[in-house]
Amino acid sequence: MGPRLCEICNETQSKYKCPACLVPYCSVICFKKHKEIPCAKPVPSEEKSTADPESHLERPLNVEEPGNVLQKLQLEAIAPDPESPVERPLNVEEPADVVQKLQLEAIASSSEIRDALKDENLQKIICNIDGSPDAENELDKAMGVEVFRIFTDKILSNINL
Repeated sequence: MGPRLCEICNETQSKYKCPACLVPYCSVICFKKHKEIPCAKPVPSEEKSTADPESHLERPLNVEEPGNVLQKLQLEAIAPDPESPVERPLNVEEPADVVQKLQLEAIASSSEIRDALKDENLQKIICNIDGSPDAENELDKAMGVEVFRIFTDKILSNINL
């Protein structure tokens, strides 16, 4: 199945899919237009689930709270039985550095990022950062690992930074 056309503007190749209903869209503008009318998660057909046993890997994320998008994405892709995360305060020096809801949705709906998360080495690195009491130090160490640098580049390019 090749690239799809944005179903909102019908002019540009879609880069993203709505996390709720999987409608392909090309930009934030089209996503906002799409969200003007509530959408719903498609009901999986019996055919698809029995024909393709791995069809669950590409299921959409239905996230009520935007702050949970990355956490849910990590938990789904990394660990079926996740350990409890380390509690630490969220300190942001520059509020403009906080990732916005649409950016989180773009990350969560990116097949490129989902595919990258299948790498076991990357999974271990992310778990080490997430489970560390000194996450900032672990993050600095992870930036020295090529697979993690490539992953972060994919995220940044996905959110247009």
